[in-house]
Amino acid sequence: MTTQDYIQLEEKYGAHNYHPLDVVIKEAKGVWVTDVDGKRYLDCLAAYSAVNQGHCHPKILEAFIEQAKKVTLTSRAFRNDKLPIFYKKLADMTGYEMSLPMNSGAEAVETAIKVSRRWGYDIKKIPENKAEIIVADGNFHGRTTTIVGFSTDPMSYRGFGPYAPGFVIAKYGDADDFRSKINENTSAILIEPIQGEGGIVIPPEGFLREVEQMCRENNVLFVCDEIQSGLGRSGRLFAFEYEGVHPDIVIIGKALSGGFYPVSAILSSRDILMVIKPGEHGSTFGGNPLAAAVAVKALEVIEEENLIQRSFELGEYFMSKLRAINNPHIKLVRGRGLWIGLVLDTKARPYCEMLKEEGILCKETHETIIRFAPPLVITKEEIDWAIEKIEKVFNALN
Repeated sequence: MTTQDYIQLEEKYGAHNYHPLDVVIKEAKGVWVTDVDGKRYLDCLAAYSAVNQGHCHPKILEAFIEQAKKVTLTSRAFRNDKLPIFYKKLADMTGYEMSLPMNSGAEAVETAIKVSRRWGYDIKKIPENKAEIIVADGNFHGRTTTIVGFSTDPMSYRGFGPYAPGFVIAKYGDADDFRSKINENTSAILIEPIQGEGGIVIPPEGFLREVEQMCRENNVLFVCDEIQSGLGRSGRLFAFEYEGVHPDIVIIGKALSGGFYPVSAILSSRDILMVIKPGEHGSTFGGNPLAAAVAVKALEVIEEENLIQRSFELGEYFMSKLRAINNPHIKLVRGRGLWIGLVLDTKARPYCEMLKEEGILCKETHETIIRFAPPLVITKEEIDWAIEKIEKVFNALN
């Protein structure tokens, strides 16, 4: 079957909830993917940062296969021999005392919301059903009905109401606006330290420190969504480390499994997570032995291959090369680590489509921004190759 054959099948039988580039991938290794017609592409999206370790990493694959031969799912009705190791690995690597595992990133965000509300009622003594969580405009935390209800993007929320109450929206990067929204019923502030879906939007320096301070002063939980930005993508283990803060709850996912399996979790202290009692929250697949085994190996690969430092150094290199491209349509290059937003004064989709023809896969966001987020195993030579292609496309569409 050809590319068009697969596309026709997908368009006929699948819901049209995505608008992908017309490339049909059949194989992938490291930073390179191959389509059904045999053409190779440099992946500069990394499955929205889910494959930071590179596609089909051999060590993670081995862990996946070995565990799949033994036991994949027990449910949490019984214990398994991989979950405790996963818990300890997360604690040792992140410094957080405890974790609560789920599957998708959105499930982890929902978990953080539930924990924050329960903490507000049980510990802060907020009156029942009055807890509020402050979020930022421009946020992207997932696609559940609760989450889209506090989105400010009509593409996310339109037509899915009625929306869950209890969320207050403040201006991202504006500490004064966040502070003005706090009241006695505020249980948490939930933010992305860098807004990925927004186009790698970095708040003003000091913003996270001010948010942390206002949380401490008002007995409010500080919750950071690091699903995309975490685990090395931003050039740090977590993006919040750039400001030296310590959130009460951290949400992780995506690269937690190296792209092999949906694995997510929230990290927090014992005092906070112990507000959830047996039977009050869970997931059939959350914390299953296959997920735990894969996640442990995915975290080990990040450490063993020094991917966090690679992301920082190569991200600086990639951005410097992009900034050197002289083109009137490029208005700004911004990013942290290998997480880069190329802001244009025109629609980005035609550039992404032409880059695909040149062998580079990337994706537009908010119409005028191109995201570059390759697997962290990319080399300087591969970046140089990509820059040549990017410059060629911008010259052609100038």
